[in-house]
Amino acid sequence: MSSTSSTPPWNVQRLPGADGRVFLVTGGNAGIGYFVAEQLSATGATVVLGSRNPARAEAATASIRARVPGSRVRAVRLDLADLSSLETAVESLEAERLDAVVHNAGVALDDPPRQETGDGHELMFGTNHLGHFALTHWLMPLLSAAPAARVVTMGSFAAKSERLDLDDLQSRKDYEPKRTYGRSKLAQMYFGVELDRRLRAAGSPVASVVVHPGGALDSLTPSRPPVHVRTTGARLSAAPAALLVQGKHAGAWPAVRAVLDPAVRGGQLWGPRVFGLRGKPRHEPVWNHLADPYVAARLWDASCDLTGADLSTISG
Repeated sequence: MSSTSSTPPWNVQRLPGADGRVFLVTGGNAGIGYFVAEQLSATGATVVLGSRNPARAEAATASIRARVPGSRVRAVRLDLADLSSLETAVESLEAERLDAVVHNAGVALDDPPRQETGDGHELMFGTNHLGHFALTHWLMPLLSAAPAARVVTMGSFAAKSERLDLDDLQSRKDYEPKRTYGRSKLAQMYFGVELDRRLRAAGSPVASVVVHPGGALDSLTPSRPPVHVRTTGARLSAAPAALLVQGKHAGAWPAVRAVLDPAVRGGQLWGPRVFGLRGKPRHEPVWNHLADPYVAARLWDASCDLTGADLSTISG
């Protein structure tokens, strides 16, 4: 019997054990990040929720402990919009190694005006991309200390139709919230792909995987009070949408598989099976524009300049 046929199919309801491993989920207090943390907690791993809001983080950890008896879950304060705080946040992990980080936290604004972080960066680009870029710099020693760590970057289906403006990464000239959000997520995904390229060139044991959740709606997401409460009205009104999209619990599946499945490889893109919008996670081709090494290298250099993070120290 071949190795492929002897390997059971991936089951989102029966995850492999991960006792002794340590995972960090940024933005693990709400939305998709919460469900990534909840599902990973069921594997026996230690799961750390990175959150800028201590009260919400405490509510999320209490919810996970109630649903996953014996879970090893805790929280650290993590504010990706404050680059100067990230070194201290990593120190607060108090871990000898990190087996995976899920770069999930993000800001999405619906309306103008344009806002900036305390460091002077456009808020969505600065938080979603630059914050995770700089965080990876500080995490790399812990990731390199693990036997086969993974950096899992949560992109967005919204990024598929966007293109980066390398001369206006901060949307100073032409700000439109939805487009700026999509571009910030595209920048994250470029980073995930380029990071793996550089890790492979350095002979590092760390792998970088990019995922996206497809279409994930609150109205199709099961309740986790007080983290998330779905009303009966919302559930009924969203029922037709379930033919095309899914809840955030299912949107978490590609990231969870990217953390746990030994068959997942660095540089891959994973998303929902059905039209990239819903269903169980699958490996899909890297989008054509996402595979452009020129754009990725330009973005990488700009990110180093904007954050002061020196990821040229990547090593095996």
